[in-house]
Amino acid sequence: MARSHRRRVAIIGGGPSGIVSAKYLLAQGFEPTIFESSDDIGGQWNHRSPNSGIWPTMRTNTSRVLTQFSDMGYDVGVPVYPKNQEVHSYLHRYAEAFGLMRRARLLTKVDLVESTDRGYRVTSRQSGGPPLTEQYDFVVAATGRYNKPYIPSVPGLGTFRGSAVARHSFAYKDPEKYRGLRVLVAGCAISALEIASDLAMLGAARVVSCYRRQRYVLPKLVGGVPSDHIFFTRWAVLASEVFSPEVMQASLRSAILQANGSPEQYGAMKPDEDIAKAGITLSQYFLPLVAEKRIHVKPWIRRIQDERVQFEDETEESFDAILFSTGFNLHLPYLSEELRNGLRVDDYSLDLYRYTFSPEFERLAFMGMHDQTGPLFPVLELQARWIAYTWSGLVDPVTKEEMREAIRRFQTVRESKMKTTVNQMAVGFSRELGTEPDLSAHPELTRAAMFGPLAAVSFRISGPDSLPQAVGRFVQEAQEFGSVPTPELSSTQEEQLRALSQALERRVASK
Repeated sequence: MARSHRRRVAIIGGGPSGIVSAKYLLAQGFEPTIFESSDDIGGQWNHRSPNSGIWPTMRTNTSRVLTQFSDMGYDVGVPVYPKNQEVHSYLHRYAEAFGLMRRARLLTKVDLVESTDRGYRVTSRQSGGPPLTEQYDFVVAATGRYNKPYIPSVPGLGTFRGSAVARHSFAYKDPEKYRGLRVLVAGCAISALEIASDLAMLGAARVVSCYRRQRYVLPKLVGGVPSDHIFFTRWAVLASEVFSPEVMQASLRSAILQANGSPEQYGAMKPDEDIAKAGITLSQYFLPLVAEKRIHVKPWIRRIQDERVQFEDETEESFDAILFSTGFNLHLPYLSEELRNGLRVDDYSLDLYRYTFSPEFERLAFMGMHDQTGPLFPVLELQARWIAYTWSGLVDPVTKEEMREAIRRFQTVRESKMKTTVNQMAVGFSRELGTEPDLSAHPELTRAAMFGPLAAVSFRISGPDSLPQAVGRFVQEAQEFGSVPTPELSSTQEEQLRALSQALERRVASK
């Protein structure tokens, strides 16, 4: 795409998605404007934002190495799992370093985005001011999928009369409020288990965790190594492309049981042996606290009457508070009716090629709208690069026919609300960009690249926008926690690569 005056980009949202999008678009010669409705950039990591669901004591559930972009690390001394305030500070430092703060319009909400024959018309409103309508050539929707809390229908919920009410965990801001109270935490995803643990350790009188199905639970650290370094690897993605789902699920279940055992061993419920049905979540303290009976586990809620909650096992208890940590609905209220209909937006997803581009609306892109397990930062940076490089002509755009066919195939995933994972997303985006590490040029990186952490800097070793220092930084990050202590492959890893190579050869031969 030739440089011209038609390169103004409206970026809706000033969280990690919006910030990293602006960085790469600016580097490609675009003129980005970040619209942020709160008083500061940071998105979820700005605790003052009404769109933030973080609580004061919250730490990341993703390791420091996988909660950063490729151009900048954290300050010295930041722990393996940073505090939320440290992530916010990091994002500020990143934005300042790349000249993004002057691109941000704070306290400015976007009310409407409309498609026009010249691009997109964006109507925004600064706090206390009149609406302002402007024309942009491109739009990036970067408001995320975690700002419209979802509470499922529960018989009698409206009758609950506990002293601290029933609410979504998005509003969990003051743990002290629950000191000495009986609290029910509904849900089995990461936030539910972390909040239940938080309450149990900060003085709640009784904490009960209830959910529909028991997930397998990973700790944050396994043998001193962050679990996201171990379980979200390139090897796992490549292996899943040649081995059956049954083989991959059995291997994953075996690895989880070896790392942390099964929940019923701690006194929680027994998960389905099919790990795809059970699901996986992460919490360092939840299962040990269950074992100590500082957290009690119940099946899902059957009905509520005043302070009394009856569970599906027919037991009943009285509670002062209920916190529903039950997820979020996709929320894109600023899209015009034409855009919403054309993209088939619903509470869970929308029709996009690799969650990013639409064949029906050119020069419109989306960031971070997918439902993912695992760290987001490496994926968001790759997605931002893909958008910037596609619009600038650095990489070839995907044809509309290819997009439509992929969207058609995606409908099964969409209807079943299947989560994706960080390694699936990262490898997929890197293939679009041509940024997978070239191991023929760097054979010494084989072990780190295949079995080490999916650090963002590993995608700056090869392809467009590669960094001269990327190899050294990647090796350093891979070795920091002993994830990959030496460049040599272990006997197990050699066996895994050999099996993968043989499976690939058989697949090629069968064709």
